Amino acid sequence: MNDPRVLCLGEVLWDCLADQPVATVEQVQSWTKYPGGAPANVACALAKLGIDAGFVGCIGGDNLGEQLAEILRSHTVNTTGIQRSLKHPTRQVEVLRSSGGDRQFAGFMGRNTTEFADAYLHSYLLPVGLFHNAEFLVTGTLGFAYPETRKAIERSWELADQHYLKIFMDVNWRPMFWPDPNEAKSLIQSLVHKVDFLKVSEEEADWLFQTTDPGAIAHRLDQVEGVLISLGADGCAYCLSQNEGKVPAFKVEVEDTTGAGDAFVAGFLSQLCQFGIPALSNPETARQMVTYANAVGALATTRPGAIAAQPKAIEVDAFLYLNQIQEPWGVGSGE
Repeated sequence: MNDPRVLCLGEVLWDCLADQPVATVEQVQSWTKYPGGAPANVACALAKLGIDAGFVGCIGGDNLGEQLAEILRSHTVNTTGIQRSLKHPTRQVEVLRSSGGDRQFAGFMGRNTTEFADAYLHSYLLPVGLFHNAEFLVTGTLGFAYPETRKAIERSWELADQHYLKIFMDVNWRPMFWPDPNEAKSLIQSLVHKVDFLKVSEEEADWLFQTTDPGAIAHRLDQVEGVLISLGADGCAYCLSQNEGKVPAFKVEVEDTTGAGDAFVAGFLSQLCQFGIPALSNPETARQMVTYANAVGALATTRPGAIAAQPKAIEVDAFLYLNQIQEPWGVGSGE
């Protein structure tokens, strides 16, 4: 398997997407399963953009879990960090969608959130060797809801520090994943001070920092190298190496927004891998990198499913060209 430049640690699961735009689970007539889970989505999106990526997480010892592992491998994602739990099933999430493509997480097929394999990632089984040559570690916050996986994430951050990886955290606030959602805010607030790059939605920024100004958040966090705030249809606001700005969203025909934020993260990380962190000190380069990430995120909304919808680098370059962005910033053909 490849030697990953980016390690993505956390959940891989099945998004069970309602085939009909409805308001409640009871109204759903049928579901279609799509592979998902934010860190797994990022890993696959990076691979499609030509960046070697690895996934670390825990699946159940069931067919659903093995299917996910095979999907990751089929996208050339390094899966040596996958653990298997024989006591817990692979997670399935019910996802409702509106007629406009927006989605809502609705439940876990009748199970409690603590019953799934991704809640039981073991720190002592982490693939230390994968940290030797990696450059970035991507984590969310959902794993911190479960004591065992929390230990594993904390250990991964220690390994990242020892091997000089930069930590990229996407808050990805989902109350339904937390046994006690009231614990989340103070815990996440204590974590954001430890990361190098932080991505939040506009709502998450207001929830955690009482501001949606990326420069103010970066100043508060002091050591952070970049803050990205996704604004949905309004694009993205950012503060990167003290360069602040806002990039508008691309206008596309939206089919499904599931995984769009993860595609955005992958787009941005692919640019960091290509140009390096020092390039962020150039205001125009920083803006171009966010523009590229916006394009990846936009294209991911044009088809259903988080992973299936992700574009290859050549598609992103063509999309930027057609949208009169004169210079492509891809990292390869992505073939």
